[in-house]
Amino acid sequence: MGWIWAIIVWTVFGLVCGLLARLLVPGRQAIGLTMTILLGIVGSFVGGFVAYLFTGGEPLQASGFIMSLVGAIVVLIAYTSLAGRGARRTI
Repeated sequence: MGWIWAIIVWTVFGLVCGLLARLLVPGRQAIGLTMTILLGIVGSFVGGFVAYLFTGGEPLQASGFIMSLVGAIVVLIAYTSLAGRGARRTI
């Protein structure tokens, strides 16, 4: 039963971080709700890796809210940059 709560908490946390990252990054992001949740979750691990680079610990770790938001912003900028590049090539 504990794993169900973990999934629910990660989903809500990912949604909040993903939505805030989408609000803070200018421009239009063509991603849906599921991708927004994944953005927040992946951002948490990217933020954890950035924290690892500065403080040590484990390289694959989730991070707190601020670093999760920073990680989600980094992932979103990288995603929109790569997605924009691919769209320009096909036109």
